[in-house]
Amino acid sequence: MCQGINPSDSPNAAQSAPRGMRYHIALVGRRNAGKSSLLNMLANQSISIVSDIKGTTTDAVAKAYELQPLGPVTFYDTAGIDDEGELGALRINATRKVLCRADMALLITDEQGLGHADMALLDDMLAMAIPILVVFNKADICSPKAEDIAFCQAKQLPFIAVSATTGLAANALKQLLVELAPAEYKQEPLLAGDLYQAGDIILCVVPIDTAAPKGRLILPQVQILREALDNHAMAMVVKETELATALDAFAMPPKLIISDAQVIKQVAAITPESIPLTTFSTIFARFKGDLSVLVQGAEQLDHLQDGDHILISEACSHNVQEEDIGRVKLPQWIQTYSGKRLSFSVTSGHDFPDNLEQFALVLHCGACMFNRTEMLRRIRECQRRQVPITNYGVAISKLQGVLPRILAPFHPKNE
Repeated sequence: MCQGINPSDSPNAAQSAPRGMRYHIALVGRRNAGKSSLLNMLANQSISIVSDIKGTTTDAVAKAYELQPLGPVTFYDTAGIDDEGELGALRINATRKVLCRADMALLITDEQGLGHADMALLDDMLAMAIPILVVFNKADICSPKAEDIAFCQAKQLPFIAVSATTGLAANALKQLLVELAPAEYKQEPLLAGDLYQAGDIILCVVPIDTAAPKGRLILPQVQILREALDNHAMAMVVKETELATALDAFAMPPKLIISDAQVIKQVAAITPESIPLTTFSTIFARFKGDLSVLVQGAEQLDHLQDGDHILISEACSHNVQEEDIGRVKLPQWIQTYSGKRLSFSVTSGHDFPDNLEQFALVLHCGACMFNRTEMLRRIRECQRRQVPITNYGVAISKLQGVLPRILAPFHPKNE
């Protein structure tokens, strides 16, 4: 057994890790190449249906798994990229959507070796800059072809020969997955931990309105609080209506105040200039994406014209409330700020338009339910199409006239 690899599934860690914090690994390839069998081998469980009938896997099958020392990952078993017919085209499109959020792809082939469909998919994945591991399955009945090995070597593609049927090289495959993971996934993720030190007071301002979830905080707030505890800081939470009272009660001022963007103007007015102030969404703009690009995109709010079309892009689906930030408040604030006649469209989850050029601006949520790879791909695609993109928190701070202040903690004066 390879050192450091725990082949057993660890449900507590794997299932409880936030979806957006997991490393996403897509299993792709032709029908009957053994993708489902390979997933079952990796997870040591019967997750996907295995059959000799082509096209058994239709929708992507997700499996959370604890792959030590990498941590929580999600494997995606996908439909064959050589599927046929109108329904097959839809399945292939679903596979490509999975690739848009994949941190790594396992291209699985069988005794036939790398065929035309495999080569076409490889070209697409290389263009998307997805790390690829070529897996030659069914090594118990056939060794990889010499020309396929030469191809992988020429393209500098890592490869391995395995057998999902016998379990041949199962541990070596897991070890290779860990070795090929980007360095950032082998380190503890950093949200705001570089903005304070152990012993500091961190104050989070969380408004409670009709759109707030009942009986709990939202994921970004929970993650900020947990990080503060892990870093031995003192984390506290107040509503904006109690902020002034809380500040008066402190013998030592907070090292950092992190506010919900919706109340940032009110919070900024109460908070002394000497106390660093930012928002949850700004922290996530840096954590999940590219803060500098999103700040630049917010400048488009000053250049909107009558008839411009704006895309509101949400990472998760939810029941729309009367105080919904993306669908109600932001459009109202932008209309008031710009004084222009604008139209808005909304997408949710993993849907993202192909015709981005129709939009004057893309407004994205904080992406707490996405992994960083998917958010960065969206940012890069907008850049490629020359469409400005920003996120809720950065845009709101711009609209409220406090953007320089909420960015200040990320650019200390002594830098």
